[in-house]
Formats: sequence, structure tokens, C-alpha cells
Amino acid sequence: MNFPKNKNFVHLFLRHFCGRDGDVFFYSFQWSDDELRMRKKKNLDTRMAHCSPWLVQAPEDHKGRWRELMVQRTDCPLYLEIGCGKGRFTVDTAAAAPDALYIAIERVADAMVIAMERARARELTSLFFLDEDASRLSDLFSLREIDRIYINFCDPWPSNKHARRRLTHVGFLSIYWQLLKPGGEIHFKTDNQDLFEYSLFQFPKEGFVLKEVTRDLHGQEICGIMTDYEEKFHSEGLPINCCVAMKTEKSS
Repeated sequence: MNFPKNKNFVHLFLRHFCGRDGDVFFYSFQWSDDELRMRKKKNLDTRMAHCSPWLVQAPEDHKGRWRELMVQRTDCPLYLEIGCGKGRFTVDTAAAAPDALYIAIERVADAMVIAMERARARELTSLFFLDEDASRLSDLFSLREIDRIYINFCDPWPSNKHARRRLTHVGFLSIYWQLLKPGGEIHFKTDNQDLFEYSLFQFPKEGFVLKEVTRDLHGQEICGIMTDYEEKFHSEGLPINCCVAMKTEKSS
């Protein structure tokens, strides 16, 4: 079978059709390393330097003390977004809640620089970025330090052998549970139905109660702030799955 030499096409194909129970497909894509490598943004280093006030260096030094970044209100709520991408949702959400400290994690510099430029353009003083990976959250935040976690359109990792990489795997959920305050919440959105159903099954295992579960968030009208991906998927008629998972005491 021949597919167009288009990475967006293949990405969507893999997200929606590969790795489902009973339907395993194997295809070989013969692209060069240069084709597979993300193109580096023009003047990336210079652009990153211009946004340096929004990038936290040595984030481990802020563990347990993140709210000190909010000089005027050190008792503010702390919101964490894992995988902010180009930051449309990040910046709009932070701007809508200026009294909250907003920390966004992104490991792809080409995407994060766009997010930081958006924050700089809005002159946001409550939003900061980390060039980090979710696997290191316990090194960056103290127990019960976070009020809310956002996970938007993460990689579904459809193959069962990669299940541990899913951001809603119990291995990650256990970390979130430790870092969230009692009653803290995870706000989760995805276009991937299989990942959503999987996640709904995982949350209760680690002491989270599900609420506001919907499989068509924008079915009646636009609901809440969108990511760039979300707007694209919605315009294509793809339903958006969403839920809130609240931390409770784990049963013994």
C-alpha cells in the first residue's frame, strides 16, 4: 500500500488506526533521517534568549518554592501543564487566571519558543516554562504542591508495549497523585477515543474520582479554551473527549 509522503497524514493514520485490539498493522516508511528530523526554527537560539525571563533555568532549585515566583501573592494556586506545545491554550488560560501561577512543561524547543513568544507578547508575569520531561516531575515539585494539572492531546502511544509512556498510565498517575493537593484535579482532553477509554479505566486505580466526563466536548457549542490541535480537529468534525479527575484518598 502506498501512502502520500506527508508526515501529518501518517501521524493521523497511526493515531487513529494502528495498535487497536485485534487490528495490528505493520508498514515500512522509507524516509531519510533528514526528512524525519524536525526542522529547526530559524534563529531559535536568539528567539529563546529574547524570551529568557519566561524560561526557568535549574528548575530543581524551585522545588517546594515555586510560588515565590509570584512576588505579590505567594499563596496562589499552582497550575501545571504537561506538554504545552505552541502554547495557545497555555497563554489564554494563564491570561484568564492572572492570580494563579502557571507552569508549562515542553521538551520540544521549536514548539516552546512559539509558546514563550506568545507569553511575551501578552506580557504575562504569572506564566513560566520548563524545558523538561514529565518523567522528572518528582524532581521538580514537592508533595502536594500543585493544585491542577492540564494534559491536552498527548501522544496516545497506541502499541501496548509502549503503554508505560502514556501520560495517563498508572505510573504517571501515581506521581500526579503525590504532587497534587487533596482535592486537586487533572483536566484531560484528547481526540483519541481509545486513549480516552483507557484513561477512564486508569484514573480510579490511583485514587482519582472522575467527573465532567464527555465524549463530545464541543458538540453543542465551543466549550472553554482550545489548543491549536483542538481547533483543527473540531473544524474537521472530530469529537473531543474530556474529563476531570479529582484526587481523593486512596482505598487501602
